[in-house]
Amino acid sequence: MLDWEPTSFQRGNLSGLRLRAKMKERTTEPPPAPLFEPSELTSWSFYRAGIAEFIATFLFLYITILTVMGVVKEKTKCPTVGIQGIAWAFGGMIFALVYCTAGISGGHINPAVTFGLFLARKLSLTRAVFYMVMQCLGAICGAGVVKGFMGKKQYGALGGGANSVAHGYTKGDGLGAEIIGTFVLVYTVFSATDAKRSARDSHVPILAPLPIGFAVFLVHLATIPITGTGINPARSLGAAIIFNKDKGWDDHWIFWVGPFIGAALAALYHQVVIRAIPFKSK
Repeated sequence: MLDWEPTSFQRGNLSGLRLRAKMKERTTEPPPAPLFEPSELTSWSFYRAGIAEFIATFLFLYITILTVMGVVKEKTKCPTVGIQGIAWAFGGMIFALVYCTAGISGGHINPAVTFGLFLARKLSLTRAVFYMVMQCLGAICGAGVVKGFMGKKQYGALGGGANSVAHGYTKGDGLGAEIIGTFVLVYTVFSATDAKRSARDSHVPILAPLPIGFAVFLVHLATIPITGTGINPARSLGAAIIFNKDKGWDDHWIFWVGPFIGAALAALYHQVVIRAIPFKSK
């Protein structure tokens, strides 16, 4: 026991030291995730996160593809929400779903996001592959429900929300648009969830879904006229499988290669240039 009472000045110094120690702990980079984590396979939280990714991607495809169908089926865009409405549907759903699932699975809802975070060693290969599988299955089911509501004939006639390179653009144009669009998204994800920023600005973790959803909205505004906007391989795969016509498959490789390249570039830029992690002293 202490036989003296610290002065207010000493108490202030102790509080400051504790605060600085806490801030340093919060800004310290977490250790890289292991490449393989066999113990995850026996953890309920691992499967719960996968289920969350499945449900989130299912809901994402259901709302967004249904919105696309509502716009496409009208002869004129005046009575519909138009391209802006489609963009808001995609961005708004990402905002809502990331907010709902971030505490469970991280709220990826996109194999490209998962791939970028894997490259940055934010999650193991085991978890990354599991997330991608569940995302793709959720997307297929979401698009399938839309087809069930609309009927096979009408769904097929309206294009099924499948991604393709628009007339007047080359495959190179489409690939470039997907790379840059995904770079914007994944770079925003890294910035919005940055550990250093979260420690400095306590409101950032709560608001993180907002810039991510807004990035999706803006990218859709820019690239819907070019590719219909993929930037999410699960979204493109789900629509292509359920639509299942040549239009959905001819350019399908673009919607995997482009997003994965864009995600890799975003991960590299954030980790090496913005955070300079490889150059920090051990």
